[in-house]
Amino acid sequence: MTQNILAKKVEAQQSEASDEPRCEFELSRRSFVKLLGAGLLITVTEGVSFGRRSGGRSRRSITVAARLHINQDGTITVMTGKVEEGQGARAQLTQAAAEELRVAADQIRLVMADTALVPNDGRTAGSQTTPSTVPAVRRGAATARELLTRLAAEQWKVDRGALDVRDGAITHQATKRTVSYADLAKSKDVAGAFAQAVSSDVTVTPVGAWKVLGTAVARPNWRDLVTGAHRFPSDFVRPNMLYGKILRPPSYGATLESIDLSKAKAMKDVVVVCDGQFVGCAAPSSFRATQVLEVIAKTASWKTVSHPSSKDLFSHLKKNARLGGRSRPRSRGSIDKGLADASKVLERTYEVAYIQHTPMEPRAATAEWKDGKLTVWTGVDGPQQAQGDLARTFQIPSERVRVIVPDMGSGFGGKHTGEAAVEAARLAKAAGRPVAVHWTRAEEFTWAYFRPAAVIECKGGLDAKGALIAWDFTNINAGGAAIDTPYNIANTKILSAGSDSPLRQGAYRCLAATANNFARESFMDELAAAAGIDPLAFRLAHLENQRIRTVLEAAAKHFDWATRRKKVTADIGVGLACGTEKSSVVAACVEVGIDRKRGEIKVHQVCEAFECGPIQNPANLTSQVQGCIIMGLGGALSEEMEFADGKILNASFAGYRVPRFRDVPKIDVHLINNTDIPSAGGGETPIIAIAPAIANAVFVATGVRIRSMPMRFVPMTGEVQKR
Repeated sequence: MTQNILAKKVEAQQSEASDEPRCEFELSRRSFVKLLGAGLLITVTEGVSFGRRSGGRSRRSITVAARLHINQDGTITVMTGKVEEGQGARAQLTQAAAEELRVAADQIRLVMADTALVPNDGRTAGSQTTPSTVPAVRRGAATARELLTRLAAEQWKVDRGALDVRDGAITHQATKRTVSYADLAKSKDVAGAFAQAVSSDVTVTPVGAWKVLGTAVARPNWRDLVTGAHRFPSDFVRPNMLYGKILRPPSYGATLESIDLSKAKAMKDVVVVCDGQFVGCAAPSSFRATQVLEVIAKTASWKTVSHPSSKDLFSHLKKNARLGGRSRPRSRGSIDKGLADASKVLERTYEVAYIQHTPMEPRAATAEWKDGKLTVWTGVDGPQQAQGDLARTFQIPSERVRVIVPDMGSGFGGKHTGEAAVEAARLAKAAGRPVAVHWTRAEEFTWAYFRPAAVIECKGGLDAKGALIAWDFTNINAGGAAIDTPYNIANTKILSAGSDSPLRQGAYRCLAATANNFARESFMDELAAAAGIDPLAFRLAHLENQRIRTVLEAAAKHFDWATRRKKVTADIGVGLACGTEKSSVVAACVEVGIDRKRGEIKVHQVCEAFECGPIQNPANLTSQVQGCIIMGLGGALSEEMEFADGKILNASFAGYRVPRFRDVPKIDVHLINNTDIPSAGGGETPIIAIAPAIANAVFVATGVRIRSMPMRFVPMTGEVQKR
């Protein structure tokens, strides 16, 4: 059955639903039977359901509801609310279903991120696809397998244990009698079988017996991606479509006082919208829309406000630091006593700049109204969240809003919000025609949210033997991700404090862990130097977490830390760092070269060991680690937002430098397959060890300690460049 047919069936079912609030995809038996059609639709609604109208959560029992469809040709359509944004979820979720259904991966057709077709699997964020959605898909597929096997056993009047399930068919071993999933799906008994609750302890395939999971399955749509046939959100074109542009303020906090739209409205084939502070236009081409926007902008009068600059950022954050809410210190032992008993006390401050996500594809959306219903094709990582936002904006039921997210051009945590979708929908409603809004790169740099900046204050105490006995760690503004130290320290105080952020800030790959791990692992090196102990030995002496010890020792071994540590020069340094977040662990060793004349830090090699439980797709996980390393280089060495008077000063790739091909070092990735624990996500944590390892390597070569990201040198001197 094609996706279009599925969409029509779901739409028909929704149109017959009552006006009473109900949980998403909680189908009545009557509706469930109607949806069966020519095949079998199996779905699993997990214990946490999301209210369609309220957007809230409610605890409900696991029920059978629309997760996968068995087609007459033997292929299987699996539905998920997750988004593919380059991280490999399409392949991984395909593998999960194939594993439990005992079919090859190419028999699975995955429908993703279409609110009219899929269950709400939550936002694609926080590395949660692996630990939450993969198990949900596996349980759904395993339930389907068990129920189909039971049905075959009942029809043949044999014991279920005598049946073998393989390649989408069930075989009675003694008689060799075989029936396919597709043939079973035609049975009239199926609807009743799948209306029952899903057992919470349904048996899934153990790691040691994996046939599809654990292998390097390629992305199912790789050919379309390579040939350009795939349509990203910014590629969608609808009949009679217009292109929209939005009037942006000249600076942060500026408000519109007056505007004259008469000239713009007089232009041919143009739609102009003014609703409070929202002003936009739509025209037959992007070029024409830009011309209209220029006419509008000349008539706008704005009231501006004072705004801090990037040069004063860190003093501003410290001055406006505040406690309250979640900003309460977590303590162990007595930090005051620990510091008082210490033979040596170090106190250091680290700074982390705002940076952008710089996705390959800026925000984009195409919106279309028809018969009072809204359909939006857009790039967000939470389609149901965007659906709710649109419903609230236009004060219509969520059932009248459909959000479709094609595989999009990356997000890195930067597309939790759907601004372009709302903008396109507002213009389309006024125009009575579909409208596409594509943010420019400058708009993405300026108006999308940033990774938070941070000031991190550290204080540590060493006893007479060089053991770390006191740890005081305060992060101002960035947040609490990975803020707890993994090291065994008797006396600790850890605090995440808020502040007045000058720029709009939000989620970023691994959240505040990039800042917290940079400060913590840099400070650990400073403490090791103060104690006169090798940085590797110093960490191991304070580490009881065996998983971190394993990756740290693996990285050091493959990098040949002991030998290379002895061969450092004034121009070549080595450093290491480790950490944990998102239930995974990482360690990195790096070699850097210092060009003192040009004031450059060049990373020659990165050796990283990573462990996130059982590896579900080794090729994809390797790509994720490599991507994190390269992305981490940008935040460590070059990326920083510059702003003054409420304006972004480097809103382009010419002024904001992400890593280029020539910046990519030799990358040596070592994956550790830990089958003793559940799988965790691998798309974020590998980024957190890169920056501190580089800073530590620079110190080994030069004796200069850099305590800010990005790291810079003054040419010829090797001294830290003051910002």
